Amino acid sequence: MGGKRLGFFTRLLDEVNPRQRYRLATEQIAHAETLGFDTAWVAQHHFHEAEGGLPAPLVFLAHVAALTRRIRLGTGVITLPMELALRVAEDTAVLDLLADGRLEIGLGSGGTPSSFPPFGLQSSERGAAFGANLAILLAAWRGEEIGAGGNRLYPAAPHLAGRVWQATFSVDGGARAGAAGDGLMLSRTQPRPEHTPDMPLDAIQNPIIDAYLDALPDGVAPRILGSRTAFAADDGDLARRLAEKGLRRQAENARAAGQSPRGDRLDDLIAAFDVHLGTPDRVLATLRQDTALARVTDLAFQVHSIDPPHADILRSLELIAQEVAPGLGWTPSAQRSAEAPDYRTPTCSSQERL
Repeated sequence: MGGKRLGFFTRLLDEVNPRQRYRLATEQIAHAETLGFDTAWVAQHHFHEAEGGLPAPLVFLAHVAALTRRIRLGTGVITLPMELALRVAEDTAVLDLLADGRLEIGLGSGGTPSSFPPFGLQSSERGAAFGANLAILLAAWRGEEIGAGGNRLYPAAPHLAGRVWQATFSVDGGARAGAAGDGLMLSRTQPRPEHTPDMPLDAIQNPIIDAYLDALPDGVAPRILGSRTAFAADDGDLARRLAEKGLRRQAENARAAGQSPRGDRLDDLIAAFDVHLGTPDRVLATLRQDTALARVTDLAFQVHSIDPPHADILRSLELIAQEVAPGLGWTPSAQRSAEAPDYRTPTCSSQERL
């Protein structure tokens, strides 16, 4: 591959009403596209607006697809245990056509435990439900018969089986994603082992990458996405001031969930939540210390848990594209196109385009 791909990830947490959240997130993704970002990822959350503002990511991405031309659009993630798998198959098949083949499908089993019962299952059942729903989803995309009577997915979308990304916190999950030939999605932060609370994030995630690569079938290109919280600003002091509110709120939420971060100074919280912030030089320097990022094919940056104002998000995107990401191995896609094709995009004729 000719360098890493660069992504923008959003949980749609602007402190405005829902309509404005969706408008601002759309503007952020469109701005990322103009800056050369390769992908945009949106998270799915049900019920709890302080954790995420989007229960229907495919609906939202259909709107974004109509307003963008090049940037690939991904779910990060659809909480598959809560979904009707056949409807996900149908909706993604239609959306990928509307988006001219730009859809990426990140899937996961996690979610806020209290969100599961309204969907008819307990959080403890999510692993089994994920496996069952994933099997149905893949069978539908691959054109297998659904029930009796010759039912098959329409529109056909066999290529989507090659656009799956699995999110995981575990070595076993990395091995499962690799064995399936899927992409691997690594989180911006994750819980530390109880006996090693100061373990660096890359020390946790490198074994996951190892397991993924070891299990990947011969001839299948690895797809590894590393998500990180990165907020770049022209003024480092401003970045810290904006971070204070969001990180303290995140610390309160963690304590309420029984996970107390070590220390209460701002620098303690920056370390506890694996945040990279400050001037572009400072952000780049701390990201370069993350050895897992050197191994990923895809970088995806988000501003959660800082969650600064919209204008500052736009400026951070500019600084990341212009000064941070190039230092991590990214070049704009126009410069890479002659080096390597985008293996995830289906070929279609102009007559097939909508």
